[in-house]
This record gives sequence, C-alpha cells and structure tokens, in this order.
Amino acid sequence: MTVAELEVDAKEPVLPSLSPSRAADFKTCPLLYRFRTIDRLPERPTPDQARGTLVHAVLERLFDLPPGERTHAAAAGLVTPEWERLVEGAPPLAELFAEGEREVFLASAGELLEGYFAVEDPSRLEPAERESLVSAVVDERLLIRGYVDRLDVSPAGDLRVVDYKTGGAPREAFEARALFQLKFYALVLWRTRGVVPRVLRLLYLRDREICDYAPDPEELVRFERTLLALWQAIDRATAERDFRPKPSRLCDWCSHQALCPAYGGTPPPFPEPGDQGAEGTLIPQEDDRLTAGDEGEAPRSG
Repeated sequence: MTVAELEVDAKEPVLPSLSPSRAADFKTCPLLYRFRTIDRLPERPTPDQARGTLVHAVLERLFDLPPGERTHAAAAGLVTPEWERLVEGAPPLAELFAEGEREVFLASAGELLEGYFAVEDPSRLEPAERESLVSAVVDERLLIRGYVDRLDVSPAGDLRVVDYKTGGAPREAFEARALFQLKFYALVLWRTRGVVPRVLRLLYLRDREICDYAPDPEELVRFERTLLALWQAIDRATAERDFRPKPSRLCDWCSHQALCPAYGGTPPPFPEPGDQGAEGTLIPQEDDRLTAGDEGEAPRSG
C-alpha cells in the first residue's frame, strides 16, 4: 500500500456499529445495552447458551460433508469434537459443568440435532454461505452488521435467510425479537445485494417447528427508519450519560442485577474516551459474535 493510500485510509471515518443483539438489548433495557456494549462487563455463559453455540457449530460443520454423508449419525459424531474445539478456544466453558454433567450436556445437544433432522434434510441442501458476517451502511452514518447462520440461494437467485434456534418456540414477544433479528439481516442483504430475501426462516429445533416470514421492500424501508431512530436514542443516551433500567420479567435472567439501580445497585463510573477498553469512543465497535446469547429466551410458563 502506498503512502497516499494510507493517508486516504486514515481519513476514512470510523462509523458506529449496531448488531441485532445489541439493538434488541437497548429495546429491552437501555442499561443492559450500556453494561454490555459500553462498559463491556463480562458475562458468564449459561449452559443453554453453550448448548446453542455447540449446536450451531455442529450444523455449520455438517455442511462440510458431501450431501450423502450429512446424516444424523454424522452430526452426532461431531458433537464431542466440536465441544472440545470450543473449549480449546474458550477454556471457561469447561467450568460450566461438574463431574458427570458434561455427558448429560452433550446428550442434550444431540437431542436438539434430532430436532433439526425432523424439520430439514441437509442432504438436499447446498447453502451458499454459513456463519457469514454481513454488513451495510445505512444513511451514510451507521454500520449495521451481524452473523447469518445460513444463507440459501436458489438457481433463480432468490435468497432464504435461515436462523437456528435452540430455545423453545417463543410466545409472541420473543417471536417479535427473533423476527427483528432476521429483518435486520434482510435489510443488510437488500442494501448490499439489491435483493430482498424471499423467505426469513426460523428453525426451532427443540419444538421441531419452522416459522417462515416473507418481507417486502416497503417493510424494510420502515425497519431501516426504526433502526435509525433507535440509534438516535442510543446516541442521545450516550451524550447524556443516561441509560436507565427498564425492569421486566427478563430481569430474572440478567447477569448484572447487583449493579442495577432497580435492584439497589450502583452502575460503575461511565467510561470516558481514552479509558482502557474504551478504544477512543464511547460506542465501541461490536459485532456481538461472541455473545452467546440470544438462545437464552426466557422459559415459557404453562
């Protein structure tokens, strides 16, 4: 790269970024967004989140095999080596289970894979992309991005976005969150490839259910406006150092209750530019790839 090219690169503005999970965090509770994205407080993954990560890894590897070898037995055979690979990359995962619990955990992942084969035949599929990072700039001021579990492309060029869900099929509030995530991906694909996905598909492996949704351009335009309004609210909250808690029943699954004013806690001092970990900006660039979560939908009652 020439000096001139380096100078051009140096002048390129660094845009703030937003992922589906962090956008959903702010909608759920502005203070949770702050804890995760600005303070970057550590969160210990739950067994449910670890199971979701493992099943996603197995399904990604499954499509490395020739179509005729993509069997349930082959998927089951990938569970242990994929878990060992995940633990090698993130050793704290091994601490989630006491002696004897690991095998039960791995067996539960196998049960979810049975659910996958109940709703799809991978031997008849050839995904165009798997675990793919997609991103787009909207309104020339916000980078939106996230990881798509699977993208299928038909011979005619139609797109199908597929998202694996290892939690149970949700009630209405949580289904809206899941569709919010897929609309996010649909908007990115439309803006970058000029094609509105024909189908947004949620595969609920535990309940062996499929939820299909067909977006349209007008809907995605409205959704884009919603994201920009959401970002303006985040930007305003950052400027005012004002991220308020929004108590709900989801608080029962929050890792940060001890720091939440709604539960008698006190948040840490607000990070300033130049603080260690702040990376010179109050809104860190994030892609939420390592947030094991969004498989942790609240359990359903009844």
